[in-house]
Amino acid sequence: MASPTRPDEIWFTRCPVPTATGIAYKLGWLTEAFEGDGIALRTLQESGSELGRHHYDHRLPTLIREGGNMLAIAARAQGEPTRLVGLTWIEESQLILARPDSGIGSAADLKGKRLALPGWSHNDIPSHVRGTSIARGMALAGYKGALASAGLTFDDVELVETEDRLRNIGGSGRDLLPRGEKQRSGVGRLWPIEALVNGAVDAIYVKGAAALDQARENGLVVAIDLDALPDRRFRVNNGTPRPITVHQSLIDDHFDLLVRFLAVTLRAADWVARQPNRLREILEYETEGSADAVDRAYAHLHEGLHPTLDAERLALFDQQKKFLFTHGFLDADFDLADWIDPRPLEAARALNAQTAQSSTVPA
Repeated sequence: MASPTRPDEIWFTRCPVPTATGIAYKLGWLTEAFEGDGIALRTLQESGSELGRHHYDHRLPTLIREGGNMLAIAARAQGEPTRLVGLTWIEESQLILARPDSGIGSAADLKGKRLALPGWSHNDIPSHVRGTSIARGMALAGYKGALASAGLTFDDVELVETEDRLRNIGGSGRDLLPRGEKQRSGVGRLWPIEALVNGAVDAIYVKGAAALDQARENGLVVAIDLDALPDRRFRVNNGTPRPITVHQSLIDDHFDLLVRFLAVTLRAADWVARQPNRLREILEYETEGSADAVDRAYAHLHEGLHPTLDAERLALFDQQKKFLFTHGFLDADFDLADWIDPRPLEAARALNAQTAQSSTVPA
C-alpha cells in the first residue's frame, strides 16, 4: 500500500486564551519547523474562511486543536474520530462578579442569590447548539464549583436565564474568524454584564483577561476568585483542563508531523517557564485583554502550559465530561479511556530530549 501523500498544510486552532501552541506560533517556531518540507502552518483564527466551523466539528483531517474542552468533548460525543493527545492546566482568572453593594464576598454569600445563566446558543447547525453553548456551560460549572466549595448546591440559589450573547461559534465560523476588532467584540458580548449592572441578577460568572477589563469598565467587583480555591475540583471548567485533540487520520497517516508539532509546543512551554516576563505582548494578542488584565489573569501561566496525560488531569477532565453529559451539553456519553492516545506526546518528549542531547555533543 502506498504511503499517504505529505500534506501541503497543517492546520491548528486555539481559543482566545494562552496556549503553548499560540506562543510557539507567535514566536515563529511552528512555521520554521515545517517550511523546509514545504508544509504551510495555517490557523483557523486567521484564515478568514468558512473553515472556522472545524474549530467545533474537528472534521479537518490535518487539524490540531488546543482549546476549550466543551467543543472537543461534544465533537467526540457526536462520533467524530478524534483522539485526545494531551491536557494542559492554565489558571485564567475564573471569577464571580457582583456590584459593590451586593454583600457577596465569599462563596457562602451566594446562598439565596440570583445568578445569571446564559441561554442556549443560537447556531445555524442545530446539532451544534448544545456543545457551542459556551457561556452557559462555563457559568454552570463555575457556579457549581463555587457553591460546592461552601457546601452549597444549585438548590441554594436562583438561576436566572439570560440571553445567549455570542452567536455561531463553530457554526459557519463567522464569529470565530477573523481575529482583530470583530473577534474582540465577540468576546466582549460573551458574559451578561448588563444583567448584573441593571440589577436583574446579583452575580455573574466570567473568565479571562478581557472580563477583568469589562468588570473595571462597568464598576463591578470581584466577589469570588475561583482560581484561589485550593481544591482543583472546584476550578474544573471549559479551560481547566484544556485538551489537545487531533483527527485520527493525522495519527495514522502523518504521525511524525504531529510529533514534530507537539515537540515545538513543548519547547515553547519550556521557554515560558524560563522567562515568563517576556510573555505580555503575546498574551495581549492571544487573550484580547489589556496589559494589566493579562498580568492579573495569567500570573501563574508558566506553571501549566506543558501538556500531560497524568492521572490527576485525566480524573479532572473526566469530571468535566460527566458534568457536561449530566447537564445536557452532550449527545451521548463515552469512555474517556478509549479517546486517549499517549503515543504522540511521548514521542515528542523523546524527540526533544534527543535534540537537546545531540546539541551538547562536541562536533
